[in-house]
Amino acid sequence: MPLDFSPLATAPRLLLEAALQPIQGHRFQPTGFPNLGAATYKAPDGTEMLLVESAQSVANRLEAVCWDEVADDWVAPLKSLPLVKVQDGSGTRLTNSVLEAHRLNSPYIENSEWFPSLKGAIAYDEKVKRPIDMRHKVYPAMLKFDPNSLLHGFFLESIAGVIRSPRALSAFVEAEKVGVVSSGGVKNDRVDASGKSEGGGSKEGYGNVPFSRDEFTADRITAYFNLDLAQIRCFGLGEPAERLLTALALFKIRRFLAVGLRLRTACDLELLGLGVTRPKEKFVLPSLAELEEELPALIEAVGKAGQFADPRVTTVTWTKGKKTT
Repeated sequence: MPLDFSPLATAPRLLLEAALQPIQGHRFQPTGFPNLGAATYKAPDGTEMLLVESAQSVANRLEAVCWDEVADDWVAPLKSLPLVKVQDGSGTRLTNSVLEAHRLNSPYIENSEWFPSLKGAIAYDEKVKRPIDMRHKVYPAMLKFDPNSLLHGFFLESIAGVIRSPRALSAFVEAEKVGVVSSGGVKNDRVDASGKSEGGGSKEGYGNVPFSRDEFTADRITAYFNLDLAQIRCFGLGEPAERLLTALALFKIRRFLAVGLRLRTACDLELLGLGVTRPKEKFVLPSLAELEEELPALIEAVGKAGQFADPRVTTVTWTKGKKTT
């Protein structure tokens, strides 16, 4: 049965909320930040809050659940989506535009023989001063080589310094009414607990080393998802591409909630419920199975319109220490 996106036709955003809980026990470990640790804060009403997973981290996880590491390819429903794969001079596979933090602006793609072709596709010429044509050149080029970039954002800083697009799909996880669970442990040295006889002590890894650890409990853990439908429409790529990007975003969310909630060793969560908070008009969220069934046809519809690269996998060779831009 075709996916019904008609309730989203004029909605600016699709907002989802997922209730989560630890899969075992009550404790969980949030993401930590350098020189900060856990990000705790107070809500306007004074409620103790905690950032469990940042927008940057969830974006990486939404991409990771789409990739089959063993096959080095998209998971089955997404096969035939374009992407850029990187190899070295010997043909050894290195990385790809789905997994790279900067996607098409990855240094491994930038320093390849192919990168000038991307500049040509977006019609950028540093010798000719003219506005960047986002709708007719940049967005179609992103769809052609790496449609994933249109959902997760891109910044082609190395081309012109101003060619960028924010995330159309963003998400974060936070907890409320949190309490700290302080604990700790020790790394034991079975040979010499003091470490002194081995000539170096703890800095060199010898001796018993005690450590502290903070985990948390919470009344509620919620994952929030925001799909910017207005932004997707403003790409101007046509209805088939818009349907594909919407379905791809929902697939990422559904699959992350199904298989991607083991965020850390001490943060393994499970889904309690998922609901739509906007638009207010009734929109029935497709199941993961429905999205898996429909996505191949949606991908092929865009491919038949000639909007994808041919071949769809662009393989480039990274040259160490060589700038090609």
